[in-house]
Amino acid sequence: MSATVDTIQIDEAAFRGTVVRPGNEGYDVHRRIWNGAFDKHPAAIVRCAGVADVIAAVKLGRASGLPVAVRSGGHSFPGLSVADDALMIDLSPLKGVRVDPESRTARVQAGVLLGELDRETQAFGLAVPSGIVTHTGVAGLTLGGGIGWIMRKHGLSVDQLVSVDLVTADGEFVKASADENADLFWGLRGGGGNFGIVTEFEFRCVPLGTQVLAGPIFWPMEQSGDVLRFYRDWVAEAPDELMTIVVHRKAPPLPIVPAELHGKPVVMVICCWVGDLEEGERFIRPLREFGSPVADVCLPKPYLAHQAMLDPSFVPGRWYYFKSCDVAELSDELIDITVERSLQIESPLTSFPIWQMGGAVGQVGDDETAFNGRTAGFTYNIGACTETSEGFDEERDWVRSFWSALEPWHQGVYMNFLGDEGADRIRQSYGPEKYGRLQTLKQKYDPDNFFRINQNIPPG
Repeated sequence: MSATVDTIQIDEAAFRGTVVRPGNEGYDVHRRIWNGAFDKHPAAIVRCAGVADVIAAVKLGRASGLPVAVRSGGHSFPGLSVADDALMIDLSPLKGVRVDPESRTARVQAGVLLGELDRETQAFGLAVPSGIVTHTGVAGLTLGGGIGWIMRKHGLSVDQLVSVDLVTADGEFVKASADENADLFWGLRGGGGNFGIVTEFEFRCVPLGTQVLAGPIFWPMEQSGDVLRFYRDWVAEAPDELMTIVVHRKAPPLPIVPAELHGKPVVMVICCWVGDLEEGERFIRPLREFGSPVADVCLPKPYLAHQAMLDPSFVPGRWYYFKSCDVAELSDELIDITVERSLQIESPLTSFPIWQMGGAVGQVGDDETAFNGRTAGFTYNIGACTETSEGFDEERDWVRSFWSALEPWHQGVYMNFLGDEGADRIRQSYGPEKYGRLQTLKQKYDPDNFFRINQNIPPG
């Protein structure tokens, strides 16, 4: 049968998956994305059951003239997984994961979430470097670079990427790897969804085991300045086995947090040590002993448990806003601003991480991938969160003001942390040389900018 979306005819028999339109059961479920601040109504949603559906959906987008939005995990900070009056190509049903423990590789379809991938790889004591929230999509995370808990030891997600399967803007199926369409493979490792729809990723898996030494150590936020100065000097000597994230927030009411801290402003250093646990204990001990921590739950635990630890802080459907920047180092002035602004947090849901970079991330040549940020010392991802729209404007203003106060130290920005900030900001984030190369690639693979609902790089 055919169904009409305004004046657009959709042959539903052309899809093995389902076509969902306004008024259909499930429409309001499938149009929703992680960030509740976006409430978009696409003209139609194609829930793809396989590569053939993706090809057919791209051709439908061509024939209909509808703008096309692509959703995998739906975690896009600026809500670019969905758009009003667009054709939403939904990859979330594509859930296949196949791990080969002998070759230490994993083939991962585009709808897989990080927690789903971790579960399969950890059955063999392996891992693919990924992010820090289990309901993030593998596809979007990887195409932006892929920073996470084990990156200082094992690199970014893109650093373990072997090949991809991709559907182009013309509906053609191509492969990309170091040996096949190498220019496209370069651009996909950091260039986002500008060049086509990746339907499957092949990763190298790294031998991790199943246990890590991980978790947060808490201090009252009033002590943040002293903690950050100690932390800065301590991590300067850190081996690649250690990854840390510093978080400022009001302590959440979670089982790992002592009840007397709930709602109190705290600073926490969250550690993740991958390697010999006794060696990790020795290195982390000075941090445990600094000042007077009010809680310490950094302990040996399953990697799967640590990967899920921050899930309660990033619940789907809440309202989120972020602005991000890379900085070279934590100078005294930068620390003072961080402490001052952190003490202004109002929402009990607002938290922001300062990511420790370096290690294996900086050991890959800057020109080897489109990802830009290998020389960063730390990444600030200043985020606000509220349960609903109530109080959201005030928290968003706090983010913007904080970010502006850091402007003298801005170096760049991790593409997956970039909001809807305009073409100049995208250009700045890659730098002129990489941006020009990406534009040339866009001209080759998508000359009429069919894939434009993204952090868009127009054709050169």
